[in-house]
Amino acid sequence: MTDATTRAAAILAEHRDSIDRLDAVLVYTLAERFAHTQAVGKLKAEHALPPSDPDREAKQIARLDRLAEEAGLDPDFAKKFLGFIIEEVIRHHRTHQA
Repeated sequence: MTDATTRAAAILAEHRDSIDRLDAVLVYTLAERFAHTQAVGKLKAEHALPPSDPDREAKQIARLDRLAEEAGLDPDFAKKFLGFIIEEVIRHHRTHQA
C-alpha cells in the first residue's frame, strides 16, 4: 500500500466510524421519540381524541422544512422522512385505540 492509499483508508475508517455513531444516535433518538408518541397515543386513547392532528402535522412539516434548510439538508427528503415517521405513529395510535 502506498502512503496515499494508507491515508485514504484511515480517512475512510474515520468516516465510517462517524457514520456508525450517527446511526446509533438516530436509532436511540427515534426510540425516544416513539416513546413520547406512544405516551401521546395512550393519552389520546384515554380521552377519545383522534389519532391524527392534521394542523399539528402541517406545522411540524413546515418546521422541519425550515430546519432542513438551515442544516443544508434536502427539504423534500426531510419531509418524506418525517411523513414516514408520522404515518408510523398514527398507525400505532390507531392500532392501540381499536
